[in-house]
Amino acid sequence: MYTIVDIETNGGSLRNSKITEIAIYKYDGEKVVDEFVSLINPESYIPPYITHLTGITNDMVAGAPKFYEVAKRIIEITENTIFVAHSVNFDFSIIRQEFKQLGYDFNREKLCTVKLSRKLIPLQPSYSLGKLAEALGIEIKGRHRAGGDAEATVKLFEMLLALDTKKTVSGNIKPGEPRHDNPNISAAQINTLPQEPGVYYFYNAARELIYVGKSKNIRKRVMSHLMNSQTKKGLAMRKEITDIDFEVTGNELIALLKESHIIKTQKPFFNSAQKRTYFQYGLFTDQQLDGYLRLVLKKIQPGSLPLTAYGSRKEGTEHLYSLNETYELCLAFTGLSKSRGACFHYSLKQCRGACIGKETPEAYNARVMEALKSFRFMHQNIFVINKGRTLNERSVVQVRAGRYVGWGFAPLHSLSTGVAKLQQYINPYPHNRDVQHILNRFLNKGWYEQLINY
Repeated sequence: MYTIVDIETNGGSLRNSKITEIAIYKYDGEKVVDEFVSLINPESYIPPYITHLTGITNDMVAGAPKFYEVAKRIIEITENTIFVAHSVNFDFSIIRQEFKQLGYDFNREKLCTVKLSRKLIPLQPSYSLGKLAEALGIEIKGRHRAGGDAEATVKLFEMLLALDTKKTVSGNIKPGEPRHDNPNISAAQINTLPQEPGVYYFYNAARELIYVGKSKNIRKRVMSHLMNSQTKKGLAMRKEITDIDFEVTGNELIALLKESHIIKTQKPFFNSAQKRTYFQYGLFTDQQLDGYLRLVLKKIQPGSLPLTAYGSRKEGTEHLYSLNETYELCLAFTGLSKSRGACFHYSLKQCRGACIGKETPEAYNARVMEALKSFRFMHQNIFVINKGRTLNERSVVQVRAGRYVGWGFAPLHSLSTGVAKLQQYINPYPHNRDVQHILNRFLNKGWYEQLINY
């Protein structure tokens, strides 16, 4: 059973868009057996360019039901079905976000008619719904309206099923039955895994923890492990897994901090055997005989202590370019220029001439030290506030005297009650170089909701 879905929104990003219209057609493979089409009051403004595209005005939705008023109907009509849409990730993500704001975890198996069309109807000049419908002779009654686009998608899907002689869609995809290659893990167990940020745990038959991982989407990441046939270690671990557990953390920062702590304290076998995939590159200083401090980006070796660390060389290079521009450093002394003599930034008057001896080591090194301060903990005593596991909760990470103290979850209302109140929600964890890198990265990128100084 399938539900073929289309939505219209008031524009904006995936996180901020609100639904203005929704159409759902329940399809049994031969005919539509149920349908739900409705305007939705987005409780926010519809800009003119969206009205021009869809024809949906603010007046039209003023008296329409709000999303929470139709949420139960959407759950009921899509239950035990495969969620089908043209560019399915867009429609599904918006609907899922609406449910998330209601505190409900909306999960369905998905199928994209764009991807299926590329496979079964190759060499089309465009796979947009409008162009594809025109090429296939499908009439769209109301383009950029949920009902019209969803009806056209139903007709397209009927054609695709007819072309699917190998039955790759109707024969293999079954709602509620994720496919993977581990007989010890049932589909029902996979379906309990949330599509949320958090930490997941793999256990063997002796109930020993053999691996811990973090992900922005626990279920998707676990499935990738269970289907891994690319590496010997991946295959070996997959065979050992007999049970899975998880903890939702609300955001990636807490997931990283928790994963790091568990790896250090419990040392799961497949974590100790793996090569770490993040913080591979570090920034180091090197003072040569000429007296100038160089900033050097290179791979982190066991036992080395970089000033800060990066997930990739690209990330480190981008940071170095930013430091050069902000502090007027020299490209040659940060490894970004291999030319002899004056660096390119000197010709642009963005370098003060250290590369050709026109600036003293003392003056240049002073700016290097200022640059280094910028990506250490910007504040000595802070609480880093981020999303929690529910709408009424926030995660709180504490730094005191420049050192990581720990983290916890606090009720939303407690953020305005003072430092002493927040302190009681902090669970202590040891400070180490890894957590300092993790925190520095999130602070430098601005990946948090709020900083509270104390």
